[in-house]
Amino acid sequence: MWGGAGGPPTPPPAGHRPRRFPPGDGVHAAWDRRRFAAGQGPPYEESEPDWLSPAPRDGAPNALVILLDDTGFGNLSCYGAPVETPNMDALAASGLRYNSFHVTPLCSPTRASLLTGRNHHAVGISTITGFGDSGYPNQRGRISRHAATLAEMLSEEGFATFALGKWHLNPPQHGSAAGPHDEWPLQRGFDRFYGFLPGATPQFHPDLTRDNHPATPPRTPAEGYHLTEDLVDHAIEFLNDLKAHRPDTPFFMYFATGAMHYPHQAPKAYIDKYRGRFDEGWDILRERTFRRQIELGIIPPETRLPPSNPGVVPWEALGRNERAFVCRLQEAWAGFLDHTDAQIGRLIEHLRAMGQLDDTVVVLTADNGASQNGGPYGVMNAGPSGMRNAANDGRTVGERLGRPAPEEDFDAIQERLDDIGGPKSNSDIPWGWSQVGNTPLRWYKQDTHGGGVRVPLIVRFPAAIQDDGGIRSQFHYVTDIAPTILEILGVEPRSHYRGYDQMPIAGTSLAYTLGDDDGATRKPIQHFEMMGKRGLWHAGWKAVARHELGDDYGDDVWELYHLDQDFSECNDLAGAEPDRLRRMVDLWWAEAGRHGVLPLDDRFGARRPVRRDATAVRLVPPMSRVPRAQSPALGRNPWSVIADVEIRDAETAGVIYSQGSSLDGFSLFVRNAALGLACNVLGSPALGRATTTLPQGRVNLGVLFEPGDNDAGTFTLVVEGRAVGSIGIPNVARISKMRGVEVGRDGHSPISDAYDAPFEFTGTIHSVDVLIADEPAP
Repeated sequence: MWGGAGGPPTPPPAGHRPRRFPPGDGVHAAWDRRRFAAGQGPPYEESEPDWLSPAPRDGAPNALVILLDDTGFGNLSCYGAPVETPNMDALAASGLRYNSFHVTPLCSPTRASLLTGRNHHAVGISTITGFGDSGYPNQRGRISRHAATLAEMLSEEGFATFALGKWHLNPPQHGSAAGPHDEWPLQRGFDRFYGFLPGATPQFHPDLTRDNHPATPPRTPAEGYHLTEDLVDHAIEFLNDLKAHRPDTPFFMYFATGAMHYPHQAPKAYIDKYRGRFDEGWDILRERTFRRQIELGIIPPETRLPPSNPGVVPWEALGRNERAFVCRLQEAWAGFLDHTDAQIGRLIEHLRAMGQLDDTVVVLTADNGASQNGGPYGVMNAGPSGMRNAANDGRTVGERLGRPAPEEDFDAIQERLDDIGGPKSNSDIPWGWSQVGNTPLRWYKQDTHGGGVRVPLIVRFPAAIQDDGGIRSQFHYVTDIAPTILEILGVEPRSHYRGYDQMPIAGTSLAYTLGDDDGATRKPIQHFEMMGKRGLWHAGWKAVARHELGDDYGDDVWELYHLDQDFSECNDLAGAEPDRLRRMVDLWWAEAGRHGVLPLDDRFGARRPVRRDATAVRLVPPMSRVPRAQSPALGRNPWSVIADVEIRDAETAGVIYSQGSSLDGFSLFVRNAALGLACNVLGSPALGRATTTLPQGRVNLGVLFEPGDNDAGTFTLVVEGRAVGSIGIPNVARISKMRGVEVGRDGHSPISDAYDAPFEFTGTIHSVDVLIADEPAP
């Protein structure tokens, strides 16, 4: 050793080099401990440390990705829309707009590709995660561990990572407090999460998750609650927490709104703002949007406006009450987008106030085009089986499986027009308005034509953009977002993350376009596929086939468009250039093989056979609210809810079991020493009460459901196996919409005004047993 015992160290000999200790090398560490114990090891002054905590490069910028839902190419004001979006317009004015940016046709696949930089089939998300595991690698209903997310990549480089809003990347049966949590945001690289796990949720009564556990909205709708505002509040909280304690740490924030997926719900003032603005009808407003797009330069001047999509009702063919209804639906849609824009503006202004905005690359886009789920006339109350496809006579998935189609009574519904957009509606717009939102493109969400896959993209990053407000026309795809962000942040992706070999990133960074307004795209080729609908872009050309459910793939008709000269896919050149089309189709098959697209699968719904045996569920409080997707699947079959409770005295009262919401739901409760049942069908309440008082002490009580004739049914109240009262339900089809369960209270979306929610039960609930029969009643 240099230096005397107990004295200060003396300088090492000339030419001595500090020893570098291999991090985590147990053998060397043990050997070095022996040397130190013998008094022979060098002191720390002569050793070179290797820090375990990752430190990002000096001056690393932040990244904010804002992902809108179901938002078409022509839905933003800066893309020609008649809806006001001043804050998104301001991002475009100080950044860039892209007019040839493409995504997948559906929610989950786009999110998987955006976060990983890989094609969606390759990572196991061929369609929405709700369809589950198909038994093939292209549809596992979760992102492969061999495809790290941006959060996983950036957290390794010292970035803080936040996710807010819609997730939709875990199997739906894994969405309760019980997990498993392995595909939740925190297990895929995010430090914090606040939002919702399924594909959609009500804006006034959402199913919320905070980090790894269920959460309750901080306010009620009567107190001014709205989900988008709540998401921004938490985004600001996450940023403030970070900068208060780790001010030099850069962040990656993934902010995915519930807007503009149905239900279209917004504060009343935003909806009222648009009253009367759509009375001219969708035909005129589509033409006006198209002309404005040309004026803005967001589409080429030679672009043609295609004829209306099949199934869109001409405005002149609608009756007075039909027009009143569809206009209210669009007013709610517009108010929802306007309100979303205001909240995005609030987040952007907070970044500005923090001095972080100009050091943040902001990317704003959408997961797919405007939706076709609402059908030709729109719906007041959309349901979970409402994935409607215009290619199949406008029928929903449920209708193709034999369930009745929802039909609005346009005369009767006039009395409820003011409910549209509020907590007592679950509305979705008709094809006519969705077509306006996708102007000037054809078809919709789910489709591989332009209306399904060509969406707005706004990028703001002052350090790299010189022509504020510029427009870029290079073809790019959603897989290109991740490599773009990695390039801007100076991060080289690793070959292994969390012990897993990584598949190559398929995307092409578009960072070069930030300073290049007219160069050729660097994207070589891109395939599309969604439930049999296919497409391929290559060298300015696009081949596309609009497959219909159940058809033979060999019978699909391929179309051919020269996108560089035909922005809106109007001039089908398949007949004029058969050889080119043949080469394009061959290329599609080659790309499909390379990227794991096969086997083709056009099924709507669960890809794994579901057993339809009797279902028994036991619930024991205290427990978290059961989310919609995990709640007992009540329906037309006979079923029962039986509770084992303790009635302490004559004052014992409260809700024992509630399922559903204020729109469709029922609750079993005790009041005035009697058993009661409240039921809501499409917001129309009914109330039943037992004819006898309850005994005190431990008792079994509940409700039995029996279907009847003509879609009617009966709820029967029972105490100790004896019927004590009943109530009829006119439409048993709505029972399947009664999702989400609370035991011992009714606080999430109160089912009845007959009591003061949450009306918590003051006795003791030992258990609640739900039994669902295995066969429909004869």
